[in-house]
Amino acid sequence: MSNRMWGGRFGGGPDDIMEEINASIGFDQRLFAQDIRGSMAHCAMLADKAIISKDDAAAITDGLGKILAEIEAGDFTFTRSLEDIHMNIEARLAELIGATAGRLHTARSRNDQVATDFRLYVRDTIDHLSQQILALMRVLVAKAEQHADTIMPGFTHLQPAQPVTFGHHLLAYVEMLSRDYGRFIDARKRLNENPLGAAALAGTSFPIDRHQTAAALGFARPTRNSMDSVSARDFALETLSAAAICATHLSRLAEEIVVFASPNFGFFNLPDAYSTGSSIMPQKRNPDAAELVRAKSGRIIGALTGLMIVMKGLPLAYSKDMQEDKEGTFNALDSLSLCLAAMAGMMETMTPNTDAMRAAAGRGFSTATDLADWLVREAGLPFREAHHVTGALVAEAEKQGVELAELSLDEMQKADARITDGVYAVLSVENSVASRTSHGGTAPDNVRAAVAAWHQELSVLENQETPA
Repeated sequence: MSNRMWGGRFGGGPDDIMEEINASIGFDQRLFAQDIRGSMAHCAMLADKAIISKDDAAAITDGLGKILAEIEAGDFTFTRSLEDIHMNIEARLAELIGATAGRLHTARSRNDQVATDFRLYVRDTIDHLSQQILALMRVLVAKAEQHADTIMPGFTHLQPAQPVTFGHHLLAYVEMLSRDYGRFIDARKRLNENPLGAAALAGTSFPIDRHQTAAALGFARPTRNSMDSVSARDFALETLSAAAICATHLSRLAEEIVVFASPNFGFFNLPDAYSTGSSIMPQKRNPDAAELVRAKSGRIIGALTGLMIVMKGLPLAYSKDMQEDKEGTFNALDSLSLCLAAMAGMMETMTPNTDAMRAAAGRGFSTATDLADWLVREAGLPFREAHHVTGALVAEAEKQGVELAELSLDEMQKADARITDGVYAVLSVENSVASRTSHGGTAPDNVRAAVAAWHQELSVLENQETPA
């Protein structure tokens, strides 16, 4: 069928293939609330500037309100032949109020219209994701508070390195998530400019007030260049970049859940709500939710890469290629929201096996560094020499199949005569952890202080106004 919204330039309609590749209503219909909100702001400005009459503006606003109610109630019929959300709404508006509906598109184009809708949508989604990040941080901080004294092995290369506290381990992810939160807030500040009124690419000859529509839509200001206004998608790229980094952090935590919940470690007891069984092996408890969080990071990173490739060769200003900006962005941000919710649920309900953690922390000569530090501090050895002596003692303990603390004093003094029985005080994992009191260290008192600071900071972030 002919799309009469194009006007007289096109006499016939596109064939089925063209309609299939051209239509975006299947995914951009989720922009309906932003589209109607933008249209209402534009309509009010047109009336205030006497570009359209007050009566026409009232009819348009009333009609848009009815359309919003129809869509929210599920009573609106979306039509592929009308291509996109903008044309679907405008066509329905014409059915409701007649030819007056055509006045709404004065001084704007679908180019600035979609740029505005998309910015509004991404901004709304950032606000939602930011709150989800804070909620997950709150869960992790609460769990860290419960386990400020719980000892577990710390790893490098997934090899036992030094004992740490579980609370300290969890707070590392709080730090990551706080940076994720900051990236989303920064992205929001940069995208919070209004493209509406840039029209197709060159602006308009009508005496519009772009500052008015910016204020009405909650934007900090109008965009400054009409060509950039309709062609910029870096606000989506920056948001996807923040999403990809956040998803990477969630994937790392998910990986640790998968590994540490396995029988070989036994550190975590998986909650029933976030694990599944096997169709053939009755003993299995699979960490499916964590595995899916880990996997969805690929989808989110892929959306970022995909949009970068779409945008990398486009000349100014608008090209139809940009229609490909939405599906990947929608899917990626939906996926991140789901991952944040799943991770918050898992971490809140998951219980650590503290006995298994403590036992593992004492294996693998994890207090070797404490021995080297003692040799420097108490026996006066240069650190490199202390490192060599400690390595020799580790080799001896490994040869005998015992831990460092199980070597006799005589055996230790064969490696260095300056060793005294005072060394045994630093070879327990409890003393090792308690001694790490440097700023940012794992000592339980440090963890409790960090938890208190995070409680205060989260309260501020949760209660602050949305930044402009």
